[in-house]
Amino acid sequence: MELLRDTFLEVNLDNLIYNIKSIRNMVGKNVAIASVVKANGYGHGANGIAKDLMENGSDLLAVATLNEALDLRKNFPRYPIFIMGFTPDRLLEYVVKYNIIQSIFSYNQAKVLDGYGIKYNKKPIVHIKYDTGFNRLGFRDSKESIDEIEKICKLPNINVEGMFSHLALTNKDEDEKQYNRFKNVIKDLTNRGISFKYTHIEDSISAVDYPEFRMNMIRPGAIIYGIKGFHHNSLDIKQVLKFKTKIYNIRKINKGEGVSYDFLWKAERDSIIGTMPFGYADGYPRNLRDKGYVMVNGQKAPIIGVICMDQCMVDLTDIGKVSEGEEAIIYGDGTDGSLNIHNAALLGETNKNEIISKISMRVPRVYIRDGEIVDIIDYIG
Repeated sequence: MELLRDTFLEVNLDNLIYNIKSIRNMVGKNVAIASVVKANGYGHGANGIAKDLMENGSDLLAVATLNEALDLRKNFPRYPIFIMGFTPDRLLEYVVKYNIIQSIFSYNQAKVLDGYGIKYNKKPIVHIKYDTGFNRLGFRDSKESIDEIEKICKLPNINVEGMFSHLALTNKDEDEKQYNRFKNVIKDLTNRGISFKYTHIEDSISAVDYPEFRMNMIRPGAIIYGIKGFHHNSLDIKQVLKFKTKIYNIRKINKGEGVSYDFLWKAERDSIIGTMPFGYADGYPRNLRDKGYVMVNGQKAPIIGVICMDQCMVDLTDIGKVSEGEEAIIYGDGTDGSLNIHNAALLGETNKNEIISKISMRVPRVYIRDGEIVDIIDYIG
């Protein structure tokens, strides 16, 4: 296991396991957990974390796209993998061929899958998506939709395992309206003799804040990785990642000299500048110029000047003795003063999920257990 870059993402598997066990303890044994590992496991590397999730409380892995599902399937031939997003009809054969659970929201999708079920002598597993007001994907809330769902459930060569929806997370009143709408649809279908193994409407935030809406499955994403977004209740979780790099070059510049493109930062005093090998192509927000910082020797080194594609510069003038090759923490958990994901999102004027999911594939993922490196996944090398 050779690390091919000094800029890397450190993934603490002990914290990951702690979080999934904490979620399992929260929901109990009768609520299934569909661990959301889309967007490369929210930047943590889906293939590097799947095994620990499945062995410590998850019932299945949830992704957004077919290619995400197929990438996991190569390494985990027996794990249940659920595509929550849309797969075009022309690609549904892959879903059946590789035993992937597919979300659907039309009778035509079901018919296509039913046909491939005959071809492969299988019963493709589906979850029906129902739109309770989010207005993104899913059957519209109507009697006609319920009639169509009933037709889907009567097809002979598919297994309608579940039905689900998604909350808008506007406020408790609006979320409860959506939940009740969904419950009424389930009741209507039950009255028609239709039942599902799983019904689910909750993501990370709602799973913590609204225990009464959990039904018998939840879809946690951010909380698996120790990212808190809930408001009303609590859950003991730990941030899983640290984003690290090293200082490649240190130079002294004179008062009045500029740094990086357009000299948008100029030294107001004689200064010591460090150059580090990460930039916006690694997923670091470009708008953190003159706002972000890295931790060097336990002190904050401000990021200065325009952030480049592959490099950025920091002001080391007040740091004290620093050497080239010194480690710098780009994102940490905040306990040591490092920039945590919450504050990075505030500074970057975005949300926490975007911050972590934007960390690019060229950044190696280094997996740590009991303080030791157990794996490195480098998608470029």
